[in-house]
Amino acid sequence: MSMVAVVVAIAILGILIFVHEWGHFIAARSQGIHVNRFSIGFGPILWKFQGKETEYALRLIPLGGYVGFPDDDPNSGVPANDPNLLSNRPILDRAIVISAGVIANLVFAYLLLLVQVGVMGISQPTYHEGVLIPALVPESSLVATQAGIQPGDLVLAVDGQPLGADANSLPNLMRAIQQHPQQPLTLTIQRQGHIQEITVTPEVSEEGQARIGVQLAPHADIHREHTFNPIKLVTAAAAEFQRVIVLTLDGFRELFQHFDQAAQQVSGPVAIVAMGADIARSNAEQLFTFTALISVNLAIINILPFPALDGGQLLFLVVEALQGRPLPNRIQEGVMQTGLVLLLGLGMFLIVRDTVNLTGLGWVQQLF
Repeated sequence: MSMVAVVVAIAILGILIFVHEWGHFIAARSQGIHVNRFSIGFGPILWKFQGKETEYALRLIPLGGYVGFPDDDPNSGVPANDPNLLSNRPILDRAIVISAGVIANLVFAYLLLLVQVGVMGISQPTYHEGVLIPALVPESSLVATQAGIQPGDLVLAVDGQPLGADANSLPNLMRAIQQHPQQPLTLTIQRQGHIQEITVTPEVSEEGQARIGVQLAPHADIHREHTFNPIKLVTAAAAEFQRVIVLTLDGFRELFQHFDQAAQQVSGPVAIVAMGADIARSNAEQLFTFTALISVNLAIINILPFPALDGGQLLFLVVEALQGRPLPNRIQEGVMQTGLVLLLGLGMFLIVRDTVNLTGLGWVQQLF
């Protein structure tokens, strides 16, 4: 892992944080709302600039940021009844400011994917018959090994039903496996030009899902179509954006449904930087998708209705709208401070855990 790749990965995190905070900042300033601080990172100040109203700062630890308002600064000199204080604005104005960071991350993700299809070309797969098994999954490959499945096998049919040669081949095979826990399936396999049948019985994982311990991949050739047609580019970027959104939401659904098992797969900033560094070193195209995926994740995490997140503040606004008055400041501050402590604690835990996991030889293989 080169230092250049690590710097690129850290820079990506910094850019995504900047985009999020910039969304809050622009939404406030465009409405004439006072903003007295714009900070990227935490800890000691590396650089700062005092503008006409706002102090801009870059801090040592690029794992967060914030936009500060005079409402929270008793020494700001702005009168408490100033109509341009965030707290004195209507609920809709405040909701726009609070949600703007999430919107900025989503828009940025889409623009990244638009640049990707514009530079790299639009992916055009040509499907062939069957589904590939590129590798076995080490921690759960016993079923596949006992059945005689090998890396490189091509699955042509399940219980005599051909999988076909289209985008549905892989989902159909996955569905057949998941719908037959502890029930034998007959797979028609092509291996080095020879056809044979293998009987495999999917086991039930700790998450309650049927599996046979293999990786699956479409049997397809990927071609790139380069075009200057804006409609094609926008449409292709939208399709990829939808795919990233669905992938992210499925991940969160899995996390909440099977938290005790899925929580072990949650990555902190150290692991994210490590993955980003490896991708930056090996595949520039995947770096676009990786960055867009992290940006979408940041957006969805921040919109969750938890204390210290944008979603928690929006929840306070909903309560205020329903009861006609805001919750007392002491309650809001108590909830937000508790949430901040828990959030920082979780962040530190993930940093320590990921740092420990990434020490030693073969750390890249442990990530994937």
